Amino acid sequence: MVFDPNNNVVKLCTSGMEMEGKGLSEEAGKCFLQAWNEATNDLEKFTAAHYVARHQNSVEEKLRWDEIALHVALQSNDQNAKSALPSLYLNIAKCYEDLLDFDNARKNYESALSFTSYLPDNGYSNMIKGGIITDIERVR
Repeated sequence: MVFDPNNNVVKLCTSGMEMEGKGLSEEAGKCFLQAWNEATNDLEKFTAAHYVARHQNSVEEKLRWDEIALHVALQSNDQNAKSALPSLYLNIAKCYEDLLDFDNARKNYESALSFTSYLPDNGYSNMIKGGIITDIERVR
């Protein structure tokens, strides 16, 4: 994915990631929430929601934010958001798996696989595809 480093939402998410690296999880979470509150378009909203999801204290809240990010990405016409669909479905599937809801986990892993056409043709994409297939097998 390509992001504009001058975009304020991207700057806030970058600051949040830097705080994560320093072990300042609460401060990072505040940056991500601020990014969400300042987001003005689908790409910014998707990006912010994705990072907000990472800082939830429960699987249920993480799932809620991952689903928000997915909803925004599905609405978007931006290729950057579309290329994140496999990852978003993976995150959602993992939440369902952690909640022992294997039917929904499997459905979301299969959705992740169905959107791999949005991924570029490279080693990273091949790794993601292989991981999705392994995940599907695990929850059968």
